[in-house]
Amino acid sequence: MACDDEPSDEHGRRAARTYAAAADHFNCPSLAFWDRYGAATVSRLNLSPGQAVLDLCCGAGASAIPAARAVGPAGTVIGIDVAAALLDEARARAEREGLRNVEFRLDDARSTGFGDGSFDAVVCVFGVFFVADMEAFVAEMWRLVRPGGTLAITTWGPGLWEPASSVFWETVREIEPSLYKAFNPWDEITTPDALNGLFERAGLAGAKVEAAAGEQRLGRPDDFWDVVLGSGYRATVDALDPAQREALHDRVITELRSRAVLTLRTDVVFGTADRPQDDRTRA
Repeated sequence: MACDDEPSDEHGRRAARTYAAAADHFNCPSLAFWDRYGAATVSRLNLSPGQAVLDLCCGAGASAIPAARAVGPAGTVIGIDVAAALLDEARARAEREGLRNVEFRLDDARSTGFGDGSFDAVVCVFGVFFVADMEAFVAEMWRLVRPGGTLAITTWGPGLWEPASSVFWETVREIEPSLYKAFNPWDEITTPDALNGLFERAGLAGAKVEAAAGEQRLGRPDDFWDVVLGSGYRATVDALDPAQREALHDRVITELRSRAVLTLRTDVVFGTADRPQDDRTRA
C-alpha cells in the first residue's frame, strides 16, 4: 500500500487512528512500560553487531531503538507503523541518541515488500492483535526471517492495567453501553497457550513462549488517565461526546482515588521462534 494510505481493513484503520491520537501521551512516566517491554523483547533476540532487524508495529521506537543500539553502526533497523505521529516521535528519539542505523517508515506491516529471509530478526511488540488475520501476519513475518534468525512477538497477559481497567470499563458501560470493550483486540491472545497456538497455526513449530508478571507504578491515581489516553483505550474515549468524556474521566479518577490505586498490572507473554541455520526454504 502507499505510505500515505490507511490500512484497508476497519480493524487496522481503527488502530491507526487510535494510536495517532495517543502519540501525545507516549512519553508520560506512567507509560514507561512501552520502553520496558520493548527492551525486554529485544534482549531475547541476542542481537550481534552488523545484523539487520525489522520492527513491525514499531510505535515510538520502544523496541527499534534498543535494537539499533545492539546491532551498532554496521547493522540496520527498519521500523514500520501506520501511525505517523508515533513515527515522528521515534525519529526524534533516534536523533537525540545519534542513531544513524535506524529508519522509520509509514506503511502497512502486513505487506512490506521485502524479500524472503531479508532480516536476522523480526520483532512485533504489542501489535500482532491489531491485525485481523493474525495467522497470516505471523506467517508473513516468519517469511522475512533468514536461516539462523529469530522472530519475536510480545503480547499482553491477562488482567491488563487492573485494578484500574475494571473501573474504567464498568464506568464506560454505565455511560455508553455500546462501547463496553468494543475495541479490545489484545484480549484475544493473553496466555502462553494462546500465543503458542498462534505460532503453530501460522506454521511455526517449537516456539519458546514465556509469561512474565509485571506492574506499572503510578505517581498518583490520576496518572491512570495518561495510560488511557496513551493506549488503545483512547479509541473508546474518543468515541464519546465531550460531556461523556468528562463524566468518564471524573468518575474513574474519583473511584481510583478512593481506592488509592497506585499500581497497574502489566503482565506480558513473550514468544520467540528460531529459524534453523540449515533451513533453505528461505534464502
